Amino acid sequence: MKLLIIEDDVPFATTLSRRMSKLGFDCLCVHDELNIGPQCQAFLPDYVLLDMKLTASSGLQHIALIRQIVPDSKIVLLTGFASIATAVEAIKLGADEYLTKPADTQLIAKTLLGTNTPLDIAADNTMSPERLEWEHIQQTLKSNAGNISETARQLNMHRRTLQRKLQKRPVLK
Repeated sequence: MKLLIIEDDVPFATTLSRRMSKLGFDCLCVHDELNIGPQCQAFLPDYVLLDMKLTASSGLQHIALIRQIVPDSKIVLLTGFASIATAVEAIKLGADEYLTKPADTQLIAKTLLGTNTPLDIAADNTMSPERLEWEHIQQTLKSNAGNISETARQLNMHRRTLQRKLQKRPVLK
C-alpha cells in the first residue's frame, strides 16, 4: 500500500507519514510542488493524500497530473479551509475524497482504504467557529510572514484585537 503524502508543512507530513507507516502504508512525502510529477511517476502510489493549500499553488491544480500518472490511485484532498465549493470542485477534478483538518490518523486511513466511516465520526470532526477563526487567523498571519499589522488589515480588525486573539489558546474542536 504505497501512500504519497503531498504536504508543504514538513513536521505535519513527517508525523503523518510515521503514523500511516504504523498502519501498514509505505509512505513517501513530497514538500515541493515542482517534485509532485516526478515523485509520483517514480513512486507510483496506490493512494495520494494531497494538501489543498500548498506553498505556491492549490492542490486542486495537481489533481489532473496525478490522475494522469496514476489513474487507478485513490486521491484524498486534505484541507484546513473546507467549503462546499472546493469539495465539489475537487471531486469534479478527479479527487476521490475530501477531508477537513484536523483529521485523525484512523479517519484518514479509513478514507484511503474505503472503509465505511459512521456519520457520527464525521460529525465529531467538525470544527467549532472559534477553531475555524483561529485557523483562518493563523493562515493569514503565515501568508503575511508574521506581520500582525498587515494581517489585521486583511482580516479587517484592529491590531490590538488580533493580538488578544493570538494570545488565547486555540480551541481543540
